[in-house]
Amino acid sequence: MHRSRLCALLIDCKMPDVDAAADFWAAALGRPVDLNHPGSRDNYRMLATPADEPIVQIQQVDHESRVHIDIETDDIPAEVARLEKLGAKVVNRLGRWVVMQAPTGQRFCVVRVQRPGFPKNANLWD
Repeated sequence: MHRSRLCALLIDCKMPDVDAAADFWAAALGRPVDLNHPGSRDNYRMLATPADEPIVQIQQVDHESRVHIDIETDDIPAEVARLEKLGAKVVNRLGRWVVMQAPTGQRFCVVRVQRPGFPKNANLWD
């Protein structure tokens, strides 16, 4: 058995200045940029997030701009297998996460537990 839940909304931005992208989304969403968060590094910027809400992270990318979600889990291989049974496909297995594509075409990531309080609000799967 394992657990999983919605973890994060990532705003992928194809632009040269990740800080300008983060400033826009911070103003648009009413959440300040949190440069002290460990997730604010390199081409990533975290927005301040209440503990009981999904993370919002801005990511500088080379592909076209889009939005994707992360699903956090206490067992990445089991969650990937569960999602494959639902019709999702693995796009890329990276060191700490797996990029998948839903049968509806959207890409998303399966990641290790990211937020405190896990497994609150998580689904329990066989």
